[in-house]
Amino acid sequence: MSETGEILDGSSDRDLPDEPETGPLRRCIVTGERLAKETMVRCVVGPDGMIVPDVGAALPGRGLWLTSRRDIVATAVKKRAFDRAARRSVTIPADLADRIEMLLVQRCREAVGLARRSGKAVAGFEKVGQAIRKGGVGLLLAASDGADDGRRKVAGMAPGLPVMDRLNAAELGAAFGRDHVVHGAIGSGALAVRLRLDAARLAGFRAAADEAAAEEGPHHA
Repeated sequence: MSETGEILDGSSDRDLPDEPETGPLRRCIVTGERLAKETMVRCVVGPDGMIVPDVGAALPGRGLWLTSRRDIVATAVKKRAFDRAARRSVTIPADLADRIEMLLVQRCREAVGLARRSGKAVAGFEKVGQAIRKGGVGLLLAASDGADDGRRKVAGMAPGLPVMDRLNAAELGAAFGRDHVVHGAIGSGALAVRLRLDAARLAGFRAAADEAAAEEGPHHA
């Protein structure tokens, strides 16, 4: 990252699309619906017969694909969809949905951290505003537990820009090497596209918690 905290132009990401592009389709073992694999969660059967979440779709073995939602995971466990899809008896961790959520949070944090280290990310209300005015921002970051008025002000500076708001201030802070971050921005390009896809998957595991928090009232940071 540059010492000034600016989003740098001129990288090879410049010509990459800002809209997420999806590839091959995969069938959800619960719903039977065929969806782009980048929007789903892959699991595999480990050597010990244990179901292992593979959110990066990198582990060897036959993929067992799920729509990226906490309730879908619960249904897969309840209806033994993993056994049927794997054509064998498998062991399922009691906290499988939590493990998937944790791994998706980790992927989002890693993407933000990589963007920061490559000079493609800034944090803080003022720096985000400067980056928006300069141009080249592909994705805004807003802490899920941040104040609503601050989020509206940032969004108002860049109408139409997508906002990733599935990480809390501590999680965003960890990605930026700080205690907490409420506002951030990612330069347009491959990392912004990846983060949008991963954040959309994470939303399926955090929607219930977000709704509960909303019922309790706005949080201020």
